[in-house]
Amino acid sequence: MFASQLSAWLQRRGIHYGWIVAAVTFLTMLTMSAALGLPGAMLKPLTAEFGWSTEQISSALALRFALFGLMGPFAAVLMERFGLRAVMCAGLTLVGAGMALVTVASQLWQLFVLWSLLLGLGTGLTALVLGAVVANRWFVARRGLVVGMLTASAATGQLAFLPFAAWMIEHWGWRSAVAPLFVGCVTIAVLALCLVRNRPSDVGLLPYGEAPGMQPAGPAAAPMVMNFGTPFKVLGEVIGNKTFLILAGTFFICGLSTNGLVQTHFISLCGDNGLSAVPAASVLAMMGAFDFVGTILSGWLSDRYDNRKLLFWYYGLRGLSLFWLPHSEFTIYGLGLFAMFYGLDWIATVPPTVKLAGATFGPQKVGLVFGWVFAAHQLGAATAAYGAGFARTLLLTYTPALYTAGAACLLASVLVMMIRRPAKQAAKPVASATARA
Repeated sequence: MFASQLSAWLQRRGIHYGWIVAAVTFLTMLTMSAALGLPGAMLKPLTAEFGWSTEQISSALALRFALFGLMGPFAAVLMERFGLRAVMCAGLTLVGAGMALVTVASQLWQLFVLWSLLLGLGTGLTALVLGAVVANRWFVARRGLVVGMLTASAATGQLAFLPFAAWMIEHWGWRSAVAPLFVGCVTIAVLALCLVRNRPSDVGLLPYGEAPGMQPAGPAAAPMVMNFGTPFKVLGEVIGNKTFLILAGTFFICGLSTNGLVQTHFISLCGDNGLSAVPAASVLAMMGAFDFVGTILSGWLSDRYDNRKLLFWYYGLRGLSLFWLPHSEFTIYGLGLFAMFYGLDWIATVPPTVKLAGATFGPQKVGLVFGWVFAAHQLGAATAAYGAGFARTLLLTYTPALYTAGAACLLASVLVMMIRRPAKQAAKPVASATARA
């Protein structure tokens, strides 16, 4: 009732309720991404207190990334069956519980239960698939911009929160840094419960930008019946598709070169080179600021330009920046250039990837297809989270991991140009306006 009344009040003032749903989704993804990024600031404190090696802690974080990604396709099913609000609240509850309980953990297996299982499943429910579903359900116009804004939150939260978290860890211990995230999870769960609705029709609206009497060109497709076998059915349908394989492969590289490597190990890498945790986290925050601008700009560009060419430049520049990183001066000033180039396309790859998936597989399947593409992203992140930790333990340096990720990014920049450019589809009027997204 409250949402309907607020929607009517906003509608009289020319504001679509979809922007409210997008705003709560933004805050949800922001908080969840901060929870994903926080463990990277705790590698050294946990090692110092419990004696766990970098490889052991990285194993828990790698499993978290894998579960985070593999939840994607099933999160889309849960959103279809139980609604956006229920899934968002469930994810926030799992993450809040996992982060709170880790403060009393003392055994490595407990770290796996709390950070691998609860954190992995909870964040997986509200990952980038949530942003893709919200954008496709609530928006026709400005869809690329919305995807860019929601995607920006997924990186900005995990980067912008880290300097404050690192300061808290340095002054009050690593357990203190959990408190803001717990409060954030509770607060945003209340907002989601009050404000989020599943579809525009729930508040008597069409999606933003869809005029009455308009629907996509071509025959109307029957609604897809969702169950827990549907993700595997959709995967079987698209697994031989060249575009899907390239998007999944390049997104594997995207995760390998961002979440798994830099998000997890950057503070530890800086520590190896004489830069303490707080200024290292400040560099990550700088990346977050550039990422926020870069990803929103990427969403705007993805509505106007060839998404394959955008991905070519994003992956290529990221690869070159990773090659350069081991040879930079590890000062807050020396890392500034890296933060700018790397931060601008941290996850600017997401809006063009979502657009390509939607154009190739259609709006009904885009949530599930992108769920599997995102699963590949997080499997790449898990590979790098463990692999870089193993390399650090074995070789006492992160340089081979950085070179490997840089070369993989250059490969991805070539692969995306092998995707066939999707045909543009126009909208046309129909006799009755019964169809709603």
